Amino acid sequence: MIVADVTFYPIGKGVSVGNTIEKVVKHMEENKSVKCYPNSMATVIECDNLDILFDTVKDAEKFLENLGFPRIETILRIDNRTDVENSVERKIKHFNE
Repeated sequence: MIVADVTFYPIGKGVSVGNTIEKVVKHMEENKSVKCYPNSMATVIECDNLDILFDTVKDAEKFLENLGFPRIETILRIDNRTDVENSVERKIKHFNE
């Protein structure tokens, strides 16, 4: 399983983009192949494989473009682990032990 975090910086329509990020996260959550965990600095995405992840991020960028943002900077960090169950739940449980 893939655990990744993505940060979108939509540029060109004002300073605050909190409402826009909320919209794009809700849009990504419509894809039942991913789980999204938004937080204060990024959105963690959990999915089965890289194709789903890249398609989700690509679709989110297109969504932001369609909202009228002329520039979108995206940071994507991927944890692709195959030696153990890789999930947000496992990571949080391990952290709290």
